[in-house]
Amino acid sequence: MTKQFLQSPPSNTHKLGEFELIRDIFKTRAEQMMKAKPQHAPLLGIGDDGAVIASRPNEELVITTDMLVADRHFFADADPYLVGKKSLAVNLSDLAAMGAKPTGFTLALALPKQRQAWLHGFANGLFDLAELFDCHLIGGDTCQGPLTISITAFGVIPSGQAINRSGAQVGDSIWVSGELGDARLALAHHRNEWSLDLESKDLDQVNQRLHSPLPRVALGIALRGIATSALDISDGLLGDLRHILEASHVGAQINIDALPRSQVLRRQAQAIQYQCAASGGDDYELCFTTNPNQHDNIAKLSVELGLPLTQRNSSNDRIMSSTLHWIALWSMGLRSMQPRSWSPR
Repeated sequence: MTKQFLQSPPSNTHKLGEFELIRDIFKTRAEQMMKAKPQHAPLLGIGDDGAVIASRPNEELVITTDMLVADRHFFADADPYLVGKKSLAVNLSDLAAMGAKPTGFTLALALPKQRQAWLHGFANGLFDLAELFDCHLIGGDTCQGPLTISITAFGVIPSGQAINRSGAQVGDSIWVSGELGDARLALAHHRNEWSLDLESKDLDQVNQRLHSPLPRVALGIALRGIATSALDISDGLLGDLRHILEASHVGAQINIDALPRSQVLRRQAQAIQYQCAASGGDDYELCFTTNPNQHDNIAKLSVELGLPLTQRNSSNDRIMSSTLHWIALWSMGLRSMQPRSWSPR
């Protein structure tokens, strides 16, 4: 499929209007994707007052919405290609946490005047990720205003198999995918917050984690029938784990020393490591719980996906009975604390 028309803005474009924006960029690319990847294409997509999606027997629809605001959730001068990818990725990460397969999304976009070049880069990033997951743009809206992006994503799952936050049981193991904290480290570098040990290649790595997270869709689908609860880590492990604890009416113990971290993060001061890995935010990894007897299945899954899946490696790291929903953190001893969340810029 050629994408040449999106690589540079058309020379005769001089005024941003809703009709031109939809016709020249999003509608054309969406129609190309429908023809190239029709498996989950809508029956009727962009161009009408609404989209028409076929429903299938024994299947449920999962819906999620995220809004991103310039200079709060992403830097206004960030590469628009990466902004486009991340805008969809954060929604697909929510679907992954539920065990859903992405099928489509709508886009609501507020954009300042004369941003055509930005818009072409944004569309490239958005559709490159959409094509990776066969997730079709099926509609949306545009207006002039401060740069704001709102996406509603749709996914499907076999009836009764959605993974929610309220299923964690006392004694369950707690797992985390990938590595935590690199995105927060990149943000700290941008803000000049701490004294950091970062070489050029290290900075490339952590910036990639901040600006271009990859949603763990395959993992979420594989966890159907295995995970007792799950969520994606967008606001930091401790703060997000709290949502599972509150929904499941349990508490938790984890070893903060054993949180999965990259070698780049491990070279930083210990306090920085803990803050980034435990409360950093923007990781978009999955945190999930399982019955302890699922350990071998998770180990096999890790190999199949080529993705580290880390269990808190102590018999004390588990879901426990508690009405306070506190997390007990192990690190050279035990202390109990209320989990904290990261707040975006």
